Amino acid sequence: MSKVVISNYESQVVHKKSKSKTAKKLWKFFVECFAVIGTLVFFGIPFYFVIINALKNTKESSLLNMEWPSSIHLIENLKEVISASDGMILRAFFNSILITVLSIILLIILGALSGYVLQRKVTKATPFFNFLILAGLIIPPAVVPTIWVLQEIGLFKTMPGIVFIEVALNLPFTILLYRGFMVTIPKSLDEAALIDGCGKFRLFFNIILPLLKPVSATVIVLTAVNVYNDFVNPLYFFPGAENVTLQLTLYNFMSMYNTQWNLLFTNVLLISIPPLILFILFNKQIVAGMTAGSVK
Repeated sequence: MSKVVISNYESQVVHKKSKSKTAKKLWKFFVECFAVIGTLVFFGIPFYFVIINALKNTKESSLLNMEWPSSIHLIENLKEVISASDGMILRAFFNSILITVLSIILLIILGALSGYVLQRKVTKATPFFNFLILAGLIIPPAVVPTIWVLQEIGLFKTMPGIVFIEVALNLPFTILLYRGFMVTIPKSLDEAALIDGCGKFRLFFNIILPLLKPVSATVIVLTAVNVYNDFVNPLYFFPGAENVTLQLTLYNFMSMYNTQWNLLFTNVLLISIPPLILFILFNKQIVAGMTAGSVK
């Protein structure tokens, strides 16, 4: 009799546990669905608003609503945007892509080297360098002194000048990413390479740098989006009609009395396509690079 009671009790416990697990799974499923729907609404509605108004003519887009246009004018809007100001947007594409590519190359080289040295060689000066990196993340840049320095060294309104500005502003975060990832690479690999006669620069560029691909992909995407979408720094440090970048082309269709919203949103749509493609291609690498080194 007692065995029957015990078996019934055990079956009831197992049944309750299975019910609780099922309830937890359902709750987790509903939370995930709510998060996905909320994300789609939060990010999808603004993008839908841009696309809808890019399809309209000047009169319909001036209403700034989300109604479907009576007729599609996307091709006409694209032609007008591309031909505006003697093809300024084409020059802006070239300038923005060149600034982004040069900044990424310098950031990967300098950030990886700095992160490697700070993680591998711990000295009494290491806390001071860590403080400088954190200060670079916290302290905002000073516009007027920076312009004065660029003028003194002859880099104001030049491509190298704006590239150095972008690199300086993004370098602290890049160093933190590389230093965190460097923890996952054992020091024994360095020692084995040095014993085999490998030089220090060859060790870094031929052995260490290829192992940094996940975090390098993260740096490429995050820096590319940040530099590509930068509006303030080119406005201050890279002025001039021949130096225009993509974000500054938005001024072409904005004025105090008459803003051509259809052309403005078409311009925004063109500007948004390259970062969107880049993010889709490197989505998994971003997550891997950001979380690498957090757990050892």
